Amino acid sequence: MGGLLFVLSGPSGVGKSTLRKEVMKRCPALKYSISCTTRPPRQEEKEGIDYYFVDMETFEEMRERGEFIEWAKVHGNYYGTPRRPVEEWLKEGFDVILEIDVQGAKQVKNDYPDGVFIFIAPPSLKVLEQRLRERHSDPEDDLLLRMTNAHLEMQAIRDYNYLVVNDVLEEAVDKLRSIILAERCRIR
Repeated sequence: MGGLLFVLSGPSGVGKSTLRKEVMKRCPALKYSISCTTRPPRQEEKEGIDYYFVDMETFEEMRERGEFIEWAKVHGNYYGTPRRPVEEWLKEGFDVILEIDVQGAKQVKNDYPDGVFIFIAPPSLKVLEQRLRERHSDPEDDLLLRMTNAHLEMQAIRDYNYLVVNDVLEEAVDKLRSIILAERCRIR
């Protein structure tokens, strides 16, 4: 029996990375697929841990060779999920978690309709904007673009299996862990 594919997505700044890292501490045998991106690393990000940081030419070559399960241009940068490790882990019976944007999740859903799609939402768009501002990682123009995109991305909630509102971190982690445990127990 193959592993389960869990897809986390939601607006930029909603806390997807934080939730994923915390739930992985509590859910053994969960593999994380590291995405490639053309954007420069943020101060705390590390190559091969948070992302594979590649230049535009490398990304385009990988895309042309069909090496991504999904890819998207988000906020002016490209992001993509490498296909090979995900498919190998699933075939070996490992559960895999992807942390991707809403555009990418739509692509994944076409190829993996049995995946478990989890939308991470902020308690409000006002709180989301505050979190983005507190990151101090984006110029004002980028922040405004992220907020405009967040309004659009929130409309995709209906395309997901689950909704987790990231208000209180521990509660959101517990909900995400509960979804993973329940899906592992579900009779298919």
